[in-house]
Amino acid sequence: MTTSPKRVALVTGGSRGIGLGIAEHLADAGYNLVINGRRPQSDVQATLDALQERGAEVLYRPMDVSNVDEHAGMLDAIRETFGRLDVLVNNAGVAPSVRADILEAEASPESFDRLININLRGPYFLTQAAARWMVEQKQANAEFKGVIVNVSSISATVVSVNRGDYCISKAGVAMATQLWAARLGEYGLGVFEVRPGVIRTDMTAGVTEKYDKLFEQGLAVEPRWGEPSDIGKAVTHLASGDLTYATGNVFMVDGGLTIQRL
Repeated sequence: MTTSPKRVALVTGGSRGIGLGIAEHLADAGYNLVINGRRPQSDVQATLDALQERGAEVLYRPMDVSNVDEHAGMLDAIRETFGRLDVLVNNAGVAPSVRADILEAEASPESFDRLININLRGPYFLTQAAARWMVEQKQANAEFKGVIVNVSSISATVVSVNRGDYCISKAGVAMATQLWAARLGEYGLGVFEVRPGVIRTDMTAGVTEKYDKLFEQGLAVEPRWGEPSDIGKAVTHLASGDLTYATGNVFMVDGGLTIQRL
């Protein structure tokens, strides 16, 4: 086992969308990367190569984050490859397969369980495993700056009655952030939450026309779609470990959408 001279970040769901925007900015900031996704490596190799061209050494681990039994194997691979883990970015998440009114039968237990497992249960227990390792690193080296960033959504507090399961899963992520911040504070490990607004990704591709109109009508203070790079900039700043005495904070990256206005 060798120890990376660079800080190492694990980004779940890091091969596309918001996760890729985060990975690109971390690579530009000098991190080595562990990218987790569900697709086979052959399907994302071009993306991994592009990250390497930005100067990062990249390890790819295909895994559904909801498979908690596989978390230990991924962390073991990180130990073997890099010998350290400085940053965990819990970004992987899914939207409902069907947007369904919560009164209707289409808002099913199966959809609810799927979103809770992927968006909340998986990240919660991955954090548990990664945090234990970070505590070990902090105890071995007082200068270690471990950081956990949870990427949730404005849907943690903004109601969408046609995707209640998604809102509940993200509200759970918000509480998980507070729990881990409280538990890990004694070790000096920072835990933060980033709440994106309406971001241009494949997840929102089906509602492009709807939000184009809403932005024209003043949905957000900044009248444009958010981009994955907007989230990447915020996460990279938090990942540095330089934002001290601020653990548990929520960072809105929503163009001012949630500002209360008259």
